Amino acid sequence: MGEFKNIVVNGKIDAYIRSQTAPQLPAQRKLVERTHALGDLAEMQIPHEQGMLLTLLVKILAAELVVEVGTFTGYSGLSLALGLAAGGKVITLDRSEEWLDLASEAWQEAGVAELIEFRLGPARESLFALPDSPEIDLAFIDADKVGYIDYWEQLVPRLRAGGLILADNVLYRGEAADDNATGNARAIREFNDHVLADRRVESVLLPVADGLTIARKRTR
Repeated sequence: MGEFKNIVVNGKIDAYIRSQTAPQLPAQRKLVERTHALGDLAEMQIPHEQGMLLTLLVKILAAELVVEVGTFTGYSGLSLALGLAAGGKVITLDRSEEWLDLASEAWQEAGVAELIEFRLGPARESLFALPDSPEIDLAFIDADKVGYIDYWEQLVPRLRAGGLILADNVLYRGEAADDNATGNARAIREFNDHVLADRRVESVLLPVADGLTIARKRTR
């Protein structure tokens, strides 16, 4: 077996990666600063390079309908909205309005506020309220980890053939790789096994940030 071409991403490499990524918009920079002011909670915000990946995937799909589970301070929703096709929209779901003011301000500053619809309530109920027909072009899951399988099962039938479904934190600080994982790491490990066994999709788990699964719904 050949050697694996794995690189441990240290601070220097991380800085280089970011230097080779298109710069943040002013609204994104401000949102990062405002989110960092929240303290430890700021770790829930996705990094800019992951946000750029979301934007690119939405553009590649020419997506018109994107659904996000987990809003937080709005960075990922902003990134998704930046890639939308003309007339498209992002529906973002969260059980809390605690950080909605931060999100709304950033969306307004970035000029995408009219493209994003926030829906308050438990994600399971909000997803159930969506049309049953397969109209979603891209879905992004980044919420409570024990709910991931449930959210997945609600989203895949509503995803169009060839559409993408993404899930964040699928390495969970590396703890998901532990056979004896507990708590959220165990929930993520079970989710990863669930995705791998799902014949409706073809998927890959990537070491982007805290782990990102990208899955495409099969066309046949």
